[in-house]
Amino acid sequence: MVLAACAESDRDSADGATAGAAAGEGRDTFIFAASSDPASLDPAFASDGESFRVARQIFEGLVGVEPGTADPAPLLAESWEVSDDGLDYTFTLKEGVQFHDGTPFDADAVCFNFDRWNNFTGILQAESLSYYWGKVNGGFATSDVPELNGTGKYESCAAPDAATAVIHLKSPLPELVAALSLPALSMQSPTALTEYEADAVSGEADAPVLPEYATAHPTGTGPFVFESWSPGEEVVLTANEDYWGEQGQVRRIVFPIISDATARRQALQAGDIDGYDLVGPADVAALEEEGYQIVNRDPFNVLYLGMNQADPDLADIRVRQAIAHAIDKEALVAQTLPEGTEVATNFVPPSVAGWNDEVTTYEYDPDRAQELLAEAGKSDLTIDFNYPTNVSRPYMPTPEQTFTAIAADLEAVGITVNPVPQPWSPDYLDTIQGGTEHGLHLLGWTGDYNDTYNFIGVFFGGPSNEWGFDNPELFQQIGDARYQADVDEQTAAYEAANAAIMDFLPGIPLAHPVPSLAFKPDVQGYPASPVQDEVYNVVTLGD
Repeated sequence: MVLAACAESDRDSADGATAGAAAGEGRDTFIFAASSDPASLDPAFASDGESFRVARQIFEGLVGVEPGTADPAPLLAESWEVSDDGLDYTFTLKEGVQFHDGTPFDADAVCFNFDRWNNFTGILQAESLSYYWGKVNGGFATSDVPELNGTGKYESCAAPDAATAVIHLKSPLPELVAALSLPALSMQSPTALTEYEADAVSGEADAPVLPEYATAHPTGTGPFVFESWSPGEEVVLTANEDYWGEQGQVRRIVFPIISDATARRQALQAGDIDGYDLVGPADVAALEEEGYQIVNRDPFNVLYLGMNQADPDLADIRVRQAIAHAIDKEALVAQTLPEGTEVATNFVPPSVAGWNDEVTTYEYDPDRAQELLAEAGKSDLTIDFNYPTNVSRPYMPTPEQTFTAIAADLEAVGITVNPVPQPWSPDYLDTIQGGTEHGLHLLGWTGDYNDTYNFIGVFFGGPSNEWGFDNPELFQQIGDARYQADVDEQTAAYEAANAAIMDFLPGIPLAHPVPSLAFKPDVQGYPASPVQDEVYNVVTLGD
């Protein structure tokens, strides 16, 4: 994304903190290397892990998660009740909480945020911006897109008193409480959103220009306050002195931007950082031998190869099947992904209800791949293959290696690959989600909460630029499963939907990688979470 403005970093202060940490002094600064810049400091306009890593320190939602799980737990809402018809959610709010700018957190603030999301218009409705509200709610108050025009579940919000917010839905949305743990649905200061014109996004859907709020004035209720962002260099946060909860030892967080996995490892070994995410598979054992801590998250993700059916070649099911048969998933996992990674057969991990062990699989069979290409009249196929650079993701620690392995498999069956590398920030997601000019592409997903729709609904719940197809029957099947009130019936419906997805084959689920983090030996209490709900006020640092 193009930045309309950015804050200048206090370089002397940040560098001093880094030097002090490296020397073992002033250990109230936690330096955690990021693999890329955040796409946006306004979490409502983000869908990527690096944006959410920063957002979780600054913002909080009504609902959090139980530590170490993907299950919902109270946060800014102390409790909630759901009406028998599933249409009214009454949230009892934590009292005495303020946003960083002193604005009270109360029921009016809750309603302001819900109404803001629902009333996004124009470019704000683009997948590259309000991705999560569009997917969870299913639409907006008004839209030029018929499928989004008044089609959402959200009806209204009421504030009968300061500590009570009532969300009224048009029709039931069983996963609403779990979805409210999403960083994108965090509570933000109505005062700051208004003062800094948070919704004044310009540009185009595939290259939005963010307003000042999203680059320099994010304002939440969390334990850390935004200080500065120097794109390409670092993000700096400081302790919220008026935080309602436990502040902890860490008073300052520095996120240096280090896109290369090898450079992150070297920064840890040099003592320049305290830890980093997305450890390269080849580095895990070596770092452990040197005395560094390796912390693994439980895999709650999927790496996939997307096939954009806006490309006429990929609209042919035989071509998609041929590509699936051409890929040696076992070799891909062994060569490019962490130890313990499982080969994927569904677009959900096995731990999620609705995973189906009887879906159609496409075993590695180069001969069958060539037969299918011949049947389709595509024996001389040339295809664009988009993949990200300058980034590591939990589901894809080394994108270039993953691309190289798959491209070699495709070339082996006669498909000519046209590589289209793009930097993750700001180009890659905008290209894949904001436009139709892409072919094959590597992407993945780390689940946000324990619900099947959070995977397959996000991918295939309706038409999208990423996949480029319109299959009303499949969309309806996934939507019907989403709203099943009975748990057993919903699980069976999701199993059927997963089978239908793999028959239609819009993409190829490749693997469920194990994400690893590495830390200095004196970093204690890092709250590893399968959904990356990791807030640093619980981290302690040695002398």
